[in-house]
Order: sequence, then structure tokens, then C-alpha cells
Amino acid sequence: MPRLQDKIALVIGADSHDNMGQDIARRFVAEGARVVVAGRNVDEMSRFADEIKGSYFQCDITSKTDLAALTAHVLTWGGGLDIAVNTAGWGLTKGFLETSEGELERITALQFKGPFLFLQAVIEAMHRGGSIIQISSATTQAVIENYAAYIGTKAGIDHVLRCVANEFGSRGIRANSISPGLTETPMTAQAMATPGVHECFLGRYPLGRIGTKADIAAAAVWLASDECFMTGENLQINGGLQLRGNPTSADVGAAVAKALAAKTDA
Repeated sequence: MPRLQDKIALVIGADSHDNMGQDIARRFVAEGARVVVAGRNVDEMSRFADEIKGSYFQCDITSKTDLAALTAHVLTWGGGLDIAVNTAGWGLTKGFLETSEGELERITALQFKGPFLFLQAVIEAMHRGGSIIQISSATTQAVIENYAAYIGTKAGIDHVLRCVANEFGSRGIRANSISPGLTETPMTAQAMATPGVHECFLGRYPLGRIGTKADIAAAAVWLASDECFMTGENLQINGGLQLRGNPTSADVGAAVAKALAAKTDA
């Protein structure tokens, strides 16, 4: 029997073509779940919902009103929500002193306030227990330059998840997060295509390759399944990157320069 047979799952942030949220949703469907996808891009969600034979709902994760309407929509599918995944995020790359107040407010809304409200909403909809999964980041352990606001908000919601796990475990609700490293997604495609970048990061992965969306989706399936007896934890699904750490900006710059010089010589 499929591992998620007849479970009702919600994936927010699955509104960009072939992003991590969509890969997770596809795996859930393959494992027997019925999936609702949510986000702001209606056209893409409509297309994707047709692909997976699921449902979609327009929702801004920073809006409590939107989230209440979203969970009400999910509950029309059955007696309760079983799996809730938040993949929404913003890869703000900005020096610490250069980060503006407006940027700080925006990323805090998207990666701390929004997930906090999302947790409140989905817990209310989990009438028979369930699994909550937050996509975090290896950067909370393997610091990278110019990501202070990003790292801080991701780490903050990881600790909120621990509180949720402690408080709601008695209701059969598990809450865990997944920390990818550099992962091959549409969001990283431009950076990964830059000569030298892939090679520079590759040496930081003890398992010898860059992570994929499929790696993250596989971990999400286990966390969502009844086989999982774990809560309040963060899974480092990044091939061991946290053991060696991310390369510095100087490392990346040198690798790019070397690759471009080799290309010119050739």
C-alpha cells in the first residue's frame, strides 16, 4: 500500500513551475495522498492542480484571513488535514549593513510571521493528528555570507517548530523541518549555470554531489508518513554540507574566475 494512502495534504509555496513544492506534491500524490496546493500564482497552480488531479487555493501566507480561508477549503475534502508543508520563502542576498528596513520587514513577514500564522492555521485543521513540515536551510548550520536576514528568519521558525512539537504532540501532531543545501531548482538555475559555481560547491559535499528536489521530496514523504516517530527535529538533507560548511564569497569568486579563464584559453 502507498505510504500516504488517503491522507489529505496541503503544500503552500507550490506555485512556481517545477519548484521544490511541486516536486513534494507530486511525490505525495504518487504515495496515495490527495493534495491541495496554495500560493499566489493562480495560473501556475491551476495548471499544476490539473496535472496532479488535486486542488488549488490562492493564499498569501502572511495573511491570517487568507490562511483561515485556505484551511476551510482543505476541510471540505474530508474530516481533517493530515499533512501540511510550507515551502514558501525568499532568497534575499544582501550584506548585513546594506539590508534595508523594508527588506527586513518583508523577509520577516514571509519567513517568520507567515510560517507562524500558517502553523496556527494548520494545527486547528488537524483533527486527527498529522505531520507539519517546514523547509528550512542548511545555512542555519553552515553559515554563508550576505544571508543574515534569511538565516535568522529560517532559524527562528525552526525553534518555533520545537515549541509546536512539544505542545501539540499529545494530539498526535508532529512538527519537523528539512534543511537543504544548494539544490538544483528553478530558483538556483542561473547561479548553477555560472562557470565554476557548481564545482566550487561540490567539494563541500561529502556525499559527492549537489542535492536535488527529489532528495527533499523523499525526506518529506518519510516525515509525512505514519512510519515517522520523530518530532521537533531538523533533518539536514544536504549530503553532509553542514560538516564542511558553505564556500566563502572569495572561494566562489576565485572558482568563477578560474573557470572563465579556462574557457577563454580554450
